[in-house]
Amino acid sequence: MSLEALNERVKLDLSYLAYGGADWLKPAEHPEGHVYDVVIVGGGQSGLGTAFGLLRERISNILVIDENPEGWEGPWETYARMETLRTPKHLTSIDLGMPSLTFRSWWEAQFGTQGWEAVGKIPRGDWMNYLRWYRKVLELPVRNNAKLALIEPLSDGIHRLHIEGAGVPSGSLLTRKVILATGIQGGGEWHVPSMIADHLPRSLYAHTSEMIDFTALHGRKIAVLGGGASAFDNANYALANGVAEAHVFVRRKELPRINPIRQMEGSGMIERYPVLSDEDKYKVMAHFFQHNQPPTNDTFERASAWPGFQLHLGAPWLSVKATDEGAEVTSTAGTHTFDFLIVSTGLLTDPALRPELKLIESHIARWGDRYQAPAHQANAMIDAHPYLTPGFAFTPRDESGFAPLHGIFTFSYSALISCGISASALSGMKYGIPRLVASVANELFHDDRHALLKQFYEYDVPEFVGQWPKESSS
Repeated sequence: MSLEALNERVKLDLSYLAYGGADWLKPAEHPEGHVYDVVIVGGGQSGLGTAFGLLRERISNILVIDENPEGWEGPWETYARMETLRTPKHLTSIDLGMPSLTFRSWWEAQFGTQGWEAVGKIPRGDWMNYLRWYRKVLELPVRNNAKLALIEPLSDGIHRLHIEGAGVPSGSLLTRKVILATGIQGGGEWHVPSMIADHLPRSLYAHTSEMIDFTALHGRKIAVLGGGASAFDNANYALANGVAEAHVFVRRKELPRINPIRQMEGSGMIERYPVLSDEDKYKVMAHFFQHNQPPTNDTFERASAWPGFQLHLGAPWLSVKATDEGAEVTSTAGTHTFDFLIVSTGLLTDPALRPELKLIESHIARWGDRYQAPAHQANAMIDAHPYLTPGFAFTPRDESGFAPLHGIFTFSYSALISCGISASALSGMKYGIPRLVASVANELFHDDRHALLKQFYEYDVPEFVGQWPKESSS
């Protein structure tokens, strides 16, 4: 099969599903102009999959916006530096149960079944190419170069989205529902320890989430702070691009070895997590946080095989300062001077850190507002996460927050505690996206229930046209 033949198969499969039927919603009216039923913020894998899900529900008055140029959405061609995805290749995701839309179908259309068998894990660049194809073959309504700056609640359940960038010349959009499909950083901000941020110029360090000019580091000595998968991805990437030495510093005395996501993928934990009580959810995630995602075996082997690779275990950093030679790092393993530091310390989740939520974040309930964990489990990082409905909607702290928060959903890492890894791991999207789509569609239906029920009660189109007694033919 060729890619062209697969494209035709996708269209045929969609026709079998009666895809593209007439919308059941009547467009909202507003004096300022067009009102979308849903605007999805983020054109990466989550946003694209959600758009497809909504279109399948015959909700087509939608728009996806993304701050990046077309083809550069998400992390895959920007700051992701792993060679392959960490997820097992056989897991499905944004195909939403349609075989011809799977990565495997896309791959086999180009390289055959034997080519698929030869794949160990999905190469990162090929995953991005698959997403580009997915967007194109489904003709999804995406507008690039459009960054959400602020959500402004208006009256009658409508939100004005203030947009920066050439993708929306007017500078704003009106919508009934907002889905923040903003990925790993969408719930807060990347974390740089104050000992680094307060004592070093920006020319001496970067977070793993940033673009890094590795050509400028050719032949140099760098340090990577962190023991998770991303730290080793960056160390390997740096060494492969000419860095002379890459020292990875890990606070723990041993590298994490257990990846709880692998257990969750086969145990029902991902798909059934939302039915757990708050007590169980908190306990599960407190345990989850104890196991930082380890590097994949292949990434660790590649990184550690380089002559310039050094691993420092049980070596938390104590202080950092700038010198004439570079960045001087003092840890429990001694004092070293490096030309550049790469910070792999993850992110902080808190709606207060998101500028686009400035007008509404004070209304958003956090886990700390809803559940008081036992002292031995209490975790400030968990408590700062927003407390969401099972359908990924923000919930208010009190009655004053119902109106401004109504219609706002977050399908990002901030949903981790409330909804599990369904929005924060590729292996969870096949379960999370349908729940999100159903939640949005249900809310739209409930909002319009009076008009929709009126149509139902007034419906009087005859279907049966039979006559009795039958008229005589003579």
